[in-house]
Amino acid sequence: MTNTIKIFAGLAGLILIGGLVLWLTRPAPEVPAPVDTIPTPIAPVTPTTTKSIIGQSVEGRDIEAYTYGTGESTLLFVGGIHGGYEWNSSLLAYEMMDYLEDNLNSIPSNLTVHIIPNLNPDGLFAATRLEGEFKASHILSYDMHTTGEGRFNANGVDLNRNFDCKWAPESSWRGQTVSAGTAAFSEPEAAALRDYVIKTSPEAVVFWHSKADNVYASECEDGVLPETLTVMNAYAEAGNYGAVPSFDAYPVTGDAEGWLASINIPAITVELGSRTSTEWEQNLAGTTDILDLYGK
Repeated sequence: MTNTIKIFAGLAGLILIGGLVLWLTRPAPEVPAPVDTIPTPIAPVTPTTTKSIIGQSVEGRDIEAYTYGTGESTLLFVGGIHGGYEWNSSLLAYEMMDYLEDNLNSIPSNLTVHIIPNLNPDGLFAATRLEGEFKASHILSYDMHTTGEGRFNANGVDLNRNFDCKWAPESSWRGQTVSAGTAAFSEPEAAALRDYVIKTSPEAVVFWHSKADNVYASECEDGVLPETLTVMNAYAEAGNYGAVPSFDAYPVTGDAEGWLASINIPAITVELGSRTSTEWEQNLAGTTDILDLYGK
């Protein structure tokens, strides 16, 4: 019996020693790989505001276009076609750009708004000696409002007579004969607008001018487009301007609005009531109404 106990005790000791050896020689436990705490990069958001150079003036100044929003449908607003003579049309465009930059949510999701603030930078420079973006506080003190200073481009051409709608080498402006260039789109500024319109295919185009206190529809050989009247009435009513379906104060040939009508794009001319004010509240209301008209 004693021998049996000794045998079992010996076996237990061997088992204990074996277990201890196995425990001491066991492989180290695997340590989980550290969790990557760096967040997954987020794809960059498509910018909602862009700036592009769409051409150069006769004297080599940039003609700029700005876009706001990312919708598939486009609207185009143009200021400064008559340069320094209508400097407030450029200033209005810059004010509208600032507003849209700060209020992108005011643009319907289906729209992209394009603004060319100054189609005639040489004309603006001739009157103000300003380069780059335009600021009203820099306006020179002499009277630009009666001399026509800066109305034409550096070639002496009235840009709003240089487009392909009943174009002629000479046209008229308030009883004066003005040069319309050597051919339709002979001037780089007019060609820049033409090319940008073809590139962007706007649903409608609004031109800011001064001064007549009216909104005018556009027409060419085939008369006024029905949609143009809708745009004209919407802007005029919201902005508290008069609405004129057909301009007949004097004969006009080669105007940008008429060319747009000839390619079936509604276009209106907003003639501010002053040549020194942007009439901001009126034009914000008119612009907002056009955004609503073409928004979803």
